Formats: sequence, structure tokens, C-alpha cells
Amino acid sequence: MKEKLDAMLVAANEAMAAAVDEAALQDIRVSYLGKKGQLTSIMKGMGGLSAEERPIVGAVANRVKDQVFETFEARLKKLKAELMTSRLEHEKIDVTLPGRRNDSGTKHPVTLVTEELIDIFSALGFCVAEGPEVEQDFYNFEALNIPKDHPARDMQDTFYINDEVVLRTHTSPVQIRSMLKQPPPLRIIAPGTVYRRDSDITHSPMFHQIEGFMVDENITFGDLKGVLTTFIHECFGKKVGVRFRPSFFPFTEPSAEVDIQCVICGGKGCRVCGNSGWLEILGSGMIDPEVFKSVEYDSDCYSGFAFGMGLERIAMLKYGVNDLRLFFENDVRFLRQF
Repeated sequence: MKEKLDAMLVAANEAMAAAVDEAALQDIRVSYLGKKGQLTSIMKGMGGLSAEERPIVGAVANRVKDQVFETFEARLKKLKAELMTSRLEHEKIDVTLPGRRNDSGTKHPVTLVTEELIDIFSALGFCVAEGPEVEQDFYNFEALNIPKDHPARDMQDTFYINDEVVLRTHTSPVQIRSMLKQPPPLRIIAPGTVYRRDSDITHSPMFHQIEGFMVDENITFGDLKGVLTTFIHECFGKKVGVRFRPSFFPFTEPSAEVDIQCVICGGKGCRVCGNSGWLEILGSGMIDPEVFKSVEYDSDCYSGFAFGMGLERIAMLKYGVNDLRLFFENDVRFLRQF
């Protein structure tokens, strides 16, 4: 058995010296020192030895085991050193190359416009209010002087949940909810998401609006013109022309649409403004007394104005975007510009 153990030691040393990588070396270690390895097989024959021979053979077996393991560790250390040397020679790093930068997120252009408008109106004394996007028909239509048989409902292209619940078509329901909660005076703006059944290069089934209104004693159309003119000059520049055109909205009387001088051509006429030199940006008017009845305001004591605009419309004009759908496609190339 001593001869077998010595022969195993020589064979193990030669095999480990020939191992070319760590995996092969581990396989050799297991084949000699593992539970089913050659050393275990040889030691099974100790049962046939005399009591005097067993301690001698056991000491030889322990010596062989220790030497094989020492040879394994020395060869493993050498293989790791050779691997590191090879990697250092072949895996060189060019420290002159620029590093890879982590892209940082930016705010969406509609968010940027929303925050800018909030800042402008906040400076004029307006507070921000919010309301639900799934809205009752009463707040979205009826309280705004749009009964169920009113032809203006055809203009809304509404998403109906059921006969009495809709996805809000404008942020004007916040006006009703705010007036029901508190008495005048009020100065409130309500930015938010709205929904209509419409989709093309200038319309989306989901988009954003900002509603604003003021109610107090002796509010006039002149106050409306002053607030909106100030807003437009703060948003687009003091040199931009402004005009008010008569219009119709069920919840305001009189009503007006507000145009600005085309920011693309400076009012000279181009494809964007249809060669008119003007661009329509919002609707407005004096709050109809019928709306005040819905919220139990005394129209003999109080008056007010309201206005609303599409935030994507403002963003398109400020940033020169010609397709509304770009705001919703999440194209990183587009968003990185902001």
C-alpha cells in the first residue's frame, strides 16, 4: 500500500503540473483527494493490514494527502498569476478615451409649459386647484349650462363611462367644484388631463388644459382682457400682438377667443397661421349667470370671468413643434431637446 501511495503521489504531481487552467486542476484534485478519489480507494485496503502496519500506512497516507494538496495550491496560485499576466497584456484600457456618461432625465415639454403658466398666474394672485378626471355629468356639463339636449355636447366628443359618468372633456368642472366649496372672492387656475374622441396631427384623445377663473364684486371684461394680455406678454414676449374675437361658449356670455400674432412669421403670414398673421390660443368670457345659479352665487352681487387653453397648443407655439403626437410618442431624440 505504501508503494501504491507513493505512485499516486508521483502521478498526482505530474497531472497537476500539466493542468492548463483552474477547472482542469480542480478536476485532478477531486480525482485524487475526493470522496471517491484514488486515495480513498487505496485506504479501503487498510482493513487487511495488521495492527502494526496500520499506523505506518496511515502516516504515509496523511503525508501523501498533504503533499498532493500543497502541490494543488502551489499550481493554483501559479495558474492565477499566469491568467492575470495574460489579461494585463491583452485587456488594455485606453485612459484617453472619454468616459460613458449616464443620461439624466429632463422634464417633459408639456410639464415645462404647465409650470411656467402656473408661475405666471400665481404672480397674478391665482391659486391652483385640482379635480377628478373621471367626472360626473353634472359637473362636466349640466352645471356649466350644457344640459343633455344641448347641441354643444356634440362639440365635446365625450368618452362615456355610463349615462351619468364621463372622462372629463375639459378642466372646467374644477370651476364648479371650487365655487361649491367656497364663496367669492376666488382666483383659481386648474391644470390637468382631459379626454376627447379625437386624434390627428393637432388633436389627441388625451391632452392637457388649464382652466382659470376669477369671481368677485364688479369684475368686468376689462379685467379679463388685462389678465390675459399680461399672461400672453409674459409667456410669448411683450411685443406679441393680442386680439379678442367674439365667440360662443355655453358657460360664458359674452365670450371671446383670443389670438396672438403668429410667433413663426411675426404676423406677416405663413403656412402655420394660414397667411392670416394670427394664431388662436384660448377661449374666454364672462361667466354666465346660469352657471352662478348652479353654485348658488348671487349674480346680482358677483360677476366673474373664465378662460381655458390647451397646454400642448402653447407648447407647440413656444417650441416650434408641428405635430401634437410627438408629445406622446416618448421618442428620446425628441425629448432630449428639452
